[in-house]
Amino acid sequence: MTTSPNAGADIPDDIQDAIRRLIRWAGDDPGREGLADTPRRVAKAWREYCRGYADDPAFHLSRIFHEVGGYDEIVLLKDIPFQSHCEHHMAPITGQAHIAYLPDRHVVGISKLARVLHAFARRLQVQERLTAEVADCIWEHLKPLGVAVVIEATHGCMTARGVNTPGVTMKTSRMMGVFRDDEKSRREVLALMGV
Repeated sequence: MTTSPNAGADIPDDIQDAIRRLIRWAGDDPGREGLADTPRRVAKAWREYCRGYADDPAFHLSRIFHEVGGYDEIVLLKDIPFQSHCEHHMAPITGQAHIAYLPDRHVVGISKLARVLHAFARRLQVQERLTAEVADCIWEHLKPLGVAVVIEATHGCMTARGVNTPGVTMKTSRMMGVFRDDEKSRREVLALMGV
């Protein structure tokens, strides 16, 4: 097995050994040239995939703006791409989210909505919980009149294994406040989202 000196110094040996065992169990030789550095690369990739565990989603909503010129209509960030991993098979979840809220007295920078999504998505997830966590965080920390989150995604655990059905999209939603209680507001936000 050929690796550069200190190639895996930042990754614990037991993690790299576990990945070598998995490669061997799958039927390949973890010592061959193309796989020799794979344990370190896989470990580093998973550290990146799961960096949401070190990110506090609420932090992104801590800076708010009160001077909004009397704006009191829906704020929508649409088609936010994200990637996550299924907690059942650790397979990729790839999709897009639409996040809307109806401000009460203040707004937040729009990039912060995407940051909240990514902080939760970069953890092992199920789409239903991801949808609820994003909506609940915005509801709790922005205290708007309404929150609407719709997520559409494909799941590697369904497309590349098991039922082997590519091209299927799962859609989940969470409506809170006026978007849950008022049918007209709900229809308006869903129409703006285009879902």
